[in-house]
Amino acid sequence: GIGTPLDLNHTWCHLGLGATSIPQPPFTDMSWYSDYAGRVAADQAEGRLVSMGSFDSNWGHWEMHPDGTELVICTAGAVTLIQDVGGPREPSLLKTTLRNGQYAVNPPGVWHTADVVEAPVTCIFITAGRGTQHKPR
Repeated sequence: GIGTPLDLNHTWCHLGLGATSIPQPPFTDMSWYSDYAGRVAADQAEGRLVSMGSFDSNWGHWEMHPDGTELVICTAGAVTLIQDVGGPREPSLLKTTLRNGQYAVNPPGVWHTADVVEAPVTCIFITAGRGTQHKPR
């Protein structure tokens, strides 16, 4: 709320219709995402989740956002964003290394994952999350 600082590491924010910013309950586990989808369903594909995460090992999964882009901003360390731009029949991996202050965009429908270059890595993600899918790496 007004005058109360919130920690983006734990309290993510939804950017919704009507230029709203709505703090979300603290992230707990993967079930958080389905609860979030229910809370913001009225915003459909136009809603965005702003989250921040720190990690020191390569991601163990791929993810894909079918309904919109995702902005990935590196704020500490270095990370290689790996995007499968070729598709399921002929994978073609595009690798982009991000350092502090640099960003990249994950286009809609592109499967992506990340590898740590310099740990710990911290990134801010602004995601059109409706319909997001995950699969093992």
